Amino acid sequence: MERFLGGSPLSVLVRLIFISLLVGAALAFLGLTPQSLYGAAVRFVRSITGLGFDAVREVGQWLVAGAVIVVPFWLLMRLFAARR
Repeated sequence: MERFLGGSPLSVLVRLIFISLLVGAALAFLGLTPQSLYGAAVRFVRSITGLGFDAVREVGQWLVAGAVIVVPFWLLMRLFAARR
């Protein structure tokens, strides 16, 4: 379990709480709320579907292009982290 989490569950929980507090403070400073972020995400999805399937296809191509870089990088990071 510790290997998967990257440390003991309690220390990971404390780090996540601390980082969440910092991110929450930054979002509050920018005037963003969870409701506004959710609303923006909903509007984004509606606008994408409103544009038609060509836009959805383009976003899918962006996703695949990004995954070509991100997934191997993530896999290498996990493999090298498993050696420790």
